[in-house]
Amino acid sequence: MKLRALLISAALGLAFANQAFAGWKLDEQTSQLNFLSTKKAQIIEQHSFKKVSGKVADNGQVELTIDLSSVETNIPIRNERMQKYLFETDKFANATISAKVDSSVLTNLAVGEPKTLELVAQLELHGHKQDLSLAVSVIKGNNGQLFVNSLGSVIINAADFSLIEGINKLQELAGLPSITYSVPVSFNLVFAAE
Repeated sequence: MKLRALLISAALGLAFANQAFAGWKLDEQTSQLNFLSTKKAQIIEQHSFKKVSGKVADNGQVELTIDLSSVETNIPIRNERMQKYLFETDKFANATISAKVDSSVLTNLAVGEPKTLELVAQLELHGHKQDLSLAVSVIKGNNGQLFVNSLGSVIINAADFSLIEGINKLQELAGLPSITYSVPVSFNLVFAAE
């Protein structure tokens, strides 16, 4: 009888452990990935991507996929031009971001306690890969979800991803004197516990 109770307790313990370490999936509806563009040297506009998916695995591996055709600038013709001339979505449909987090930091995080993490992430965009330094704040919610917010902006340099030609084409089509080649990116991501 004691052995049976012990086995049941062990099985329940494993079930809860597996549940606790199952990882997290990105909540696409409540997450945001934004970037800024600057034209005419001083006019700043905010844009976003409407389709971003991803997960944080139980081992701390982070994977995000950005559907580049979901770029939203609030001007339909500009969306189309970015897809065609800048991102070239017919050849490069997605951008991906990968990083590794110490899984014990996430599982031991107290509810409501913000934790600042310095991460090295790899961005694959337009056929090129670059490492990026990211400072993020992570907060665990009441239901085990993770709120991950960028601290400041991450600067993406167009030259690192062969995007200069595309930006120049956008500038020409819009009849603008300038569009900057450095793009600040920020994010507010919500990962739901699986």
